[in-house]
Amino acid sequence: MRSQMKSFLKFALYLSIALNTTGVFAAGNSHHFPGVFVGYTHAQSETEFTYGFEYEYKFNQSWGVGAIYEKVDDAHHGDGVSVKVAKLFYHPTSNLRFGIGFGEEKIGGYHPHTEDLYRISASYEHHVGQFGIAPTIAVDFIDGEEAYVFGIALVRPF
Repeated sequence: MRSQMKSFLKFALYLSIALNTTGVFAAGNSHHFPGVFVGYTHAQSETEFTYGFEYEYKFNQSWGVGAIYEKVDDAHHGDGVSVKVAKLFYHPTSNLRFGIGFGEEKIGGYHPHTEDLYRISASYEHHVGQFGIAPTIAVDFIDGEEAYVFGIALVRPF
């Protein structure tokens, strides 16, 4: 419960920063960007298949907020890991996206527990018709260790 409150307070801080940035709520520039992610996570000398969902709400062409949910079924010797991250996104160009976020990693198995997680990421979206294909790389900082996440997101904006 304490971890959830801490995560909520951090999300509120990032959101208030975004809301107070000049031009964040430019009229008519709201967009939804849901996507499906597939890739790999490399942590503690293991590389495991990763899949998940992501969502971004863009306030304007430069700023957005969103959330990510990922699963790594075979991580931690088969116990499995799920990751939930709230993120703030910055788009310096129409295709490039940088993100910073916080959340939690939940480890399953006989002794399930959660750890706080901080993530930085970068992606470059290519547009193909009504879809976006975004190669993505992220680094998670968890309890003094790093996990590297890399893969492709298929995004369908509306």
